[in-house]
Amino acid sequence: MKVYIPRYIEKPVIADLERKMVFVGGPRQSGKTTMAKHLCAGTGASVDERYLNWDAAEDREQILLERFPAASGVLILDEIHKFSRWRQVVKGLYDKRGDEISILVTGSARLDHYRRGGDSLQGRYHFYRLWPLSLAELAAPLPSTIDDLMTYGCFPEPFSLQSEKETRRWSRDYRSRVITGDLADLENVQDLGNIERMALRLPDLVGSPLSLNALREDLQVAHQTVSRWMTMLENLYTVFRIYPFGAPHIRAVKKEAKHYHVDWCLVPEPGPRFENLVACHLMKWCHFLQDTEAREVELRYFRDVDRREVDFVVTENGRPTLFVECKLNDKSISRSLRYLKIRFPEVRAVQVYQGDGPDRKDRDGILLCPAYRFLSELV
Repeated sequence: MKVYIPRYIEKPVIADLERKMVFVGGPRQSGKTTMAKHLCAGTGASVDERYLNWDAAEDREQILLERFPAASGVLILDEIHKFSRWRQVVKGLYDKRGDEISILVTGSARLDHYRRGGDSLQGRYHFYRLWPLSLAELAAPLPSTIDDLMTYGCFPEPFSLQSEKETRRWSRDYRSRVITGDLADLENVQDLGNIERMALRLPDLVGSPLSLNALREDLQVAHQTVSRWMTMLENLYTVFRIYPFGAPHIRAVKKEAKHYHVDWCLVPEPGPRFENLVACHLMKWCHFLQDTEAREVELRYFRDVDRREVDFVVTENGRPTLFVECKLNDKSISRSLRYLKIRFPEVRAVQVYQGDGPDRKDRDGILLCPAYRFLSELV
């Protein structure tokens, strides 16, 4: 019997369902459907009656005919974004019966993709992004938990299996399903083979500024094409990019982004994989603050013209609030991190590493600590 892990957005979702619709998007297989069914069951309602999935033929017929349960309560509409008229159907249902039913819409990245610009549903819903598992969601965070996450990833299915072989198989199948399934449905693309080649190439480039021009040359396609493909993968929550943090007095670069994978098990080398793991935890935290508190929080990185680099800079309203440097097992403070801390003495600066050991602060106030303790402070 599978043990349900309570998800970090449950409480705000339940609170918002009292007033508006709630849309939950995010990577496929991150737990959206499981969480939705759990919340529905928690109200005492029959999940079989209150859950409609567009991918199920019988449910799809009910949605097309707009035959929804007559009784009040939670109504879950899963993968309905695959229907071209889904926004009109949901809007009509909410306008007519919003005072008696709580509508929870779940699905892939297209929920986020389609809500931008000219959204007829504006003001009727709150949007959440559900990320896969992180350290804070797992019981008793320990150094071994970081080791498990490094080995088995963050998605519930492979993490629960605790098998390196099954994790490799899952990651390969997942990437294939996203590109040949979701991407083919979402975008009008003709060259899925080259997109898959790019997806196979990207994990080796994690941790360094990503040159789209180099990818263009490698794939022998136009720069605009590579840029559009990267945006597609971002819209499907396969990868995400972070951009440089720049301030006039630190001579920061302001062009190339770095990219990371939601499934960090695709990243072959331990150092970049560890950095990717920390990136996902920080981005998940930023999205949580954006979605629940509407805070202008962003994740960036620092690199200047003298090639000093700090892995992550969290900003709020454009001002830095946190510097984070990742080292697999090196416990000597990064010179680049010290450089930034001296110039922004009021900003918290942390260097994290994979192993275990006591927390300590140096003379400049930089905290050196194991990743499992730092990441357990997030969501």
